[in-house]
Amino acid sequence: MQIFDTWGGVLTTPAYREFSLAYMSRIVSRLTKLRDGQRIPVILFTKNGGLWLEDIASSGCACVGLDWTIEIGTARQRIGSEVTLQGNMDPSILYASPTRIREEVARILADFGSGSGHVFNLGHGITPGVNPDNVAAFVESVHELSERYHS
Repeated sequence: MQIFDTWGGVLTTPAYREFSLAYMSRIVSRLTKLRDGQRIPVILFTKNGGLWLEDIASSGCACVGLDWTIEIGTARQRIGSEVTLQGNMDPSILYASPTRIREEVARILADFGSGSGHVFNLGHGITPGVNPDNVAAFVESVHELSERYHS
């Protein structure tokens, strides 16, 4: 389950904590996190939320969604293995060539480094007009290149 706050990053720190994170934390605390013996992870995503990574990670979520404005290696250093990280490729890269898309996937994987705790994803949604072949190149690159880091 993923909870999005696309506008949280425009708030001041006190306003973010009061008007976004407090409510997302409340939602997380009330969600079912186990069903039929299976864990149901909760992902929190705040666009431009890099200032508050530690706060988001301590909200009770299992995963912090990252947009493209924070380097995933930096986020990993700040949060450690406390939660999984999801993201964080800039969706505009999908307008580039398949070669450039592959290079960006490789860069993000290298920045995260080896080990578990990374769900590769865009740092926000796919924008209109993206060539489906470029989405396929993205997915293929993630599958092919991630094994080296996350086996």
